Amino acid sequence: MEILTDSIQDYLKVIYELTAEGESASTTSVAARLSIAPPSVTSMLQRLASLKPPLVIYHKYQGVKLTPAGKRAALEIIRHHRLLEAWLVQTFGYSWDEVHAEADKLEHAISEEFEERIAAALGYPARDPHGELIPTVDLVMPSDESVSLSSLQPEQEATVRRVYAQDTDLLRYLEELGLIPSARVKALVVSPYDQVMRVQVSGRKEAVVLGPAITGRVFVEISA
Repeated sequence: MEILTDSIQDYLKVIYELTAEGESASTTSVAARLSIAPPSVTSMLQRLASLKPPLVIYHKYQGVKLTPAGKRAALEIIRHHRLLEAWLVQTFGYSWDEVHAEADKLEHAISEEFEERIAAALGYPARDPHGELIPTVDLVMPSDESVSLSSLQPEQEATVRRVYAQDTDLLRYLEELGLIPSARVKALVVSPYDQVMRVQVSGRKEAVVLGPAITGRVFVEISA
């Protein structure tokens, strides 16, 4: 197999993230996530589909999906990234809004031995600082039963499990609101027209009003 360059690994990681919900990633969505022109993305996808074994299944105008080989490669780099985030926070005192950019730089460079040493030193964590699940050493993504905060109905309570956000300003804002992993939340009012929610967050005296741009990025486990 062709050596997986940093660029190829970035493509595979993005495709995995976009297709995590079972949908096909479009050339446009991949291009937007990577900040690369669509024609260049198309060229790379065709290349990845022609490798032996192929890393993606690509059909023009139908998007792209990972093959089993592509998925394993994507999970490997995601494991590196999320372990690095946990290591940077726990060992060097990085805040959760700082670690993504640093992990992006380091994820391609570490060896499998170094990955194992980080995991062992951290006690084999299941999640990164944002609550995102870390693929196992066998490159299996653990199942995730969480749902978006927007799914809550009035009076339902839940625990925040993970936050899908790479924007540093948004992460800082979520921290100010207390919407971090393990926080308890209760939906008070949900607008049936625009999905704006009024939510009580544990540790805050006053409820907060949240729009879909936030509730769609915070994932919770609803209390029984």
